[in-house]
Amino acid sequence: MSAIPKTVARLVEEFSRLPGIGPKTASRLTYFLVRQPEEQTRNLAEALVEMKSRTRFCSACFNITEDDPCPICRDENRETGSICVVEEPLDVLALERTREFKGRYHVLHGAISPVDDIGPDDLRIRELLARAKEPKVREIILATNPSLEGEATAMYLQKQLAPLGLKVTRLARGLPVGGDLEYADETTLVRALQGRSEM
Repeated sequence: MSAIPKTVARLVEEFSRLPGIGPKTASRLTYFLVRQPEEQTRNLAEALVEMKSRTRFCSACFNITEDDPCPICRDENRETGSICVVEEPLDVLALERTREFKGRYHVLHGAISPVDDIGPDDLRIRELLARAKEPKVREIILATNPSLEGEATAMYLQKQLAPLGLKVTRLARGLPVGGDLEYADETTLVRALQGRSEM
């Protein structure tokens, strides 16, 4: 017979499925919530349900949004000729904090990773290629993470985009290899955007 109630064990298991949450952290989070007033746990549950029911992916750029298209894609002051390709929605937030990029985004929702069984068909690459064929598009900025998977994805995209005759650039170095875009400081991201180079 287990010393842990089934409801508690289930929540520990659900928390441990989240990225970056191991069994110990999952247990700490669960036992923290057990000690909190019911109102706080109810608020957390309601926030999760509301987030899941109200958010969706933008039909243009695939960023997370409550309204489709997202505010960035709806903004008529943004440059339509530049598309910055990122791996995750958090990367959009990181680049937006710099206030340097005035174009549009395209979120791939991952990177090519044969080890994790993630290929080009698992990402939003087909949609990117369709957007790249739009007449106003002049430049595609590849802002995938400077990791092995990010570099492989950038190289794959460059080969797919080459026949379209567009300017294809990559963020300049200055971002740490193996680091994620969402953790880079604003100054580093500004330099990386300003110093991007053609592939």
